[in-house]
Amino acid sequence: MTDTQSTPPELISIGGRGVWEPQSGQLLDQVVVVQGDRILGLEATHPENARIIDLGNQIIAPGLIDAHTHILLHGNIGAEEARYQLMEEYPAHRIAHAVQALRIALDHGFTTIRDLGSEGVGYADIALRDAVDEGVIDGPRVLAAGPALSSTGTYPVLHYRPDWVFPSGVQVVDGVDACRRAVREQISYGADWIKVYTNAGAGRQLNADGYIDSAPNWTADELAAIVDEAHMRGRRVAAHATSDVGVRMAVEAGADSIEHGYSIRPDVARLMAERGVFLCPTVLAADHVVEHRAKERGPIWSSVLEVQQRSIHNCLEAGVKLVFGTDVGGFPWTKHNQAEELRFLENAGVPRAEILRGLTTHAAELLELQGEIGAVQTGSSADIIAVTGDPRSDLGVFEQLGFVMHRGRIIRATTEGA
Repeated sequence: MTDTQSTPPELISIGGRGVWEPQSGQLLDQVVVVQGDRILGLEATHPENARIIDLGNQIIAPGLIDAHTHILLHGNIGAEEARYQLMEEYPAHRIAHAVQALRIALDHGFTTIRDLGSEGVGYADIALRDAVDEGVIDGPRVLAAGPALSSTGTYPVLHYRPDWVFPSGVQVVDGVDACRRAVREQISYGADWIKVYTNAGAGRQLNADGYIDSAPNWTADELAAIVDEAHMRGRRVAAHATSDVGVRMAVEAGADSIEHGYSIRPDVARLMAERGVFLCPTVLAADHVVEHRAKERGPIWSSVLEVQQRSIHNCLEAGVKLVFGTDVGGFPWTKHNQAEELRFLENAGVPRAEILRGLTTHAAELLELQGEIGAVQTGSSADIIAVTGDPRSDLGVFEQLGFVMHRGRIIRATTEGA
């Protein structure tokens, strides 16, 4: 019996103005050598027998990471959009939109996303994740949460006829045992993350010290059970938390990331830093919805952006790590480039270096994929983009990409040799 050897994958060498290293902020005068779906190494010159891709004056950077998306939503500015997608739109139509969303994310250079809640379409996000991995459809690497968890009466659809059964945007559970069972069920269906709503909406009132508060969605025991069960089974927990009580309870229960975080007092920010809890602020989405929701849901929404900015500063001062996430799907995928979130973070006073780490290395750390994504380095996934301009001085360069490679496959290129 003779051994047959398959032909090794093509050797590709990518060069440009330099390779941006996000942790140090340095621009390395090297080329990136790719074979198959991995980065073989960074070299001083192009190796022999390699196919050369010359990016000219473009700067090579790691594929981008969006740590908060909703591929199964295509707008959620108010109750009408939510009601339509939950109660009228056929699930297959929403999945078709999701396929489009995955391609949009990839075209924009986002080679990894964390999708936090299917919003009424069950485990469709997990199925789409698997379809991407199998090569059935194009898309970034997806870490999927399936249906988020919330308690009775805290998440739409609400206030319809009580003798009829309506769909919900979440998996509704109550009681410690049911919370544990729900986590086990979601993991059995393939959930990478557990998403939990710790309070509803933006909150109910603005306190005397200018922070937002609300009623919690859970008892402390229920929330602790969700986090404990997830951690025991090797999953991390993302907490939608937009009021003081929502954030505080999530941090005390041991959640791994706070999503949105509209209202975070300094003492809670310090506790987040001590416990290694990340903040994913999603400022672009907040800006997109506040005006409409202030009219629809009450004046508290008019204060959200100001309180959120103060909360972000509290977290930065305490040493909390920020990760980049857009909540895209909350605004239509076709309306904004996800990279616009970078400018919103900068306008909120986040230092540029911290923003760039949140887009790459901090996000990789949150997703427990250090060494695989978030940096152009030997052995990591061949997720590579190129920008015209220096990201260290202009975050807008991420909104116009000339080159995108995902897992060694060229997605888009307007350059010689590609």
